[in-house]
Amino acid sequence: MTKLKKRKLITTLAVSLGVSLLPHAVLAYEKDKTYHFTIIHTNDHHGSAWANDKGEMGLAARMTVINSIKKEIEAKGGSVLILDAGDINTGVPESDLLMAEPDIKGMNLIGYEAMTIGNHEFDNPKEVLDKQQSWAEFPFLSANIYDKKSGDRVFKPFEIFDKQGLKIAVVGLTTEDTAKVGNPLIVGDYEFKKPVEEAPKVLKELESYTPDITIALSHQGYYENGNFGSNAPGDVTMARTLESGSFDFIIGGHSHDAVCMLSENKLNMTYNPTDECQPDFQNGSWIMQTLDLGKYVGRADISFLNGNITLDKYELIPVNLTEKVKNEAGDTSYVVVGETVKPAKEMVELLTPYYEKGQEKLAVKVGEVDNRLEGERDKVRFGQTNLGQLLLNSLTERTNADVAVLGGGGIRASIDAGNITYKDILKVQPFGNTVVYIDFTGKELKEYLAVAASKKTDSGAYAHFSNVSFKINPEGTLSDVTVKGEPLDETKLYRLATLNFISSGGDGYPVISDKSGFVDTGFVDAEVLKAYVEKHSPLKASELEPKFMHQPL
Repeated sequence: MTKLKKRKLITTLAVSLGVSLLPHAVLAYEKDKTYHFTIIHTNDHHGSAWANDKGEMGLAARMTVINSIKKEIEAKGGSVLILDAGDINTGVPESDLLMAEPDIKGMNLIGYEAMTIGNHEFDNPKEVLDKQQSWAEFPFLSANIYDKKSGDRVFKPFEIFDKQGLKIAVVGLTTEDTAKVGNPLIVGDYEFKKPVEEAPKVLKELESYTPDITIALSHQGYYENGNFGSNAPGDVTMARTLESGSFDFIIGGHSHDAVCMLSENKLNMTYNPTDECQPDFQNGSWIMQTLDLGKYVGRADISFLNGNITLDKYELIPVNLTEKVKNEAGDTSYVVVGETVKPAKEMVELLTPYYEKGQEKLAVKVGEVDNRLEGERDKVRFGQTNLGQLLLNSLTERTNADVAVLGGGGIRASIDAGNITYKDILKVQPFGNTVVYIDFTGKELKEYLAVAASKKTDSGAYAHFSNVSFKINPEGTLSDVTVKGEPLDETKLYRLATLNFISSGGDGYPVISDKSGFVDTGFVDAEVLKAYVEKHSPLKASELEPKFMHQPL
């Protein structure tokens, strides 16, 4: 990799006024000394403490990778800084049932030094987040989350690390979209200020600490060339908006991307394990992000000399990722791409008791299906799927509803052909939302569906529908609306089913939880799905193909 250099510009109010610097503002680093340090980073862990069924990922193998890097760097006289860019919660049932305790304690064992708050840290009530912070031996950071009542920041905005005399400031920033994509019943007490507006404030606060290097530990998302669409602005937009080089490094998360560039402003969309990775460079800031679930460990080797910062090397290290291969007989197997990583014994010993706690309940078979039910992120946020239809069917049957609506972001995993276990159900719907319904007039339903239909692709808000079809007119209104194959009658009552997350205004949907006739059944979505699968098994995937007809603008 080509070495990239930038000059660390140090400006203070004292310099601009022509007065001498205060004693605490004297540079900490030693002149003409080259400092070497390595940033190790991950993001969007989502409960992936254990390796998957292919032996990929997991904290035990990740620990081996990180320990190897630490040993190498420290043997050369350098130092490491281990960071995570948020979303430790939600995704793996064993972790979800235990409130991510195994994940956090596993991160302690690895030696993580800071984590930024992600939007999924608000999937659970405040009491759970408080408990998680008590388990962590590293700070949870976010500079832009405030308590609405007190007006105070809820979390530490930054942490200063001393690495062999080099002062490194790490600032936590959380997507402002948390207010929209988080459960309104949980996030309602918080104000999520815009990171691009809050960043200059916290950078000003840092001036008295005179950090040599400043890092944004950001859970905002990477959007190629700043094209964030319906999402809140991400790391590229922030880097371009701030004064050049305000952050030396932006370590990101949220969008689940491997930030490896083909050329300026052009992301490598087909990045493969062991490929070379060139991070993005925007307006004086390097932007780095690994994929989700601990698939990679990011490694940035950096040197610092007299205020000059050099990125000597950057790579994404795959954690036992596999590829499908066929032998001469045509049999399929999975082989590790690159070097096989042996799990760290200490981590296995830590995690095994946690894993065993949930297995008896999770392994119970609840049904079976003859073909794959599609729930992958790049499918459910772009189009209707058979798994989405299954979830919608479970809602309409439980509530006797005419129509159901769900956001694609609430579908978190696929279900493969064969037996369906309780664990499979919880992987699909891990959030514990409750099923709700309301009786609308046809006119009210049409207005609601128009809002749902306006939700953009590539967002968690993208709507899945059951029992309806319509055309979207240029002005954003609907025409040719049918319900269960019959033309919509604006005077007739129709029952709409959804989840409490959406009914409370999540993902920008209309708030209906305060309207007359609204009912929160109290039934948890995963339990409703489980009961539906048990009743209708064996399922036929072909019978779940979406019937929704949608003519876009």
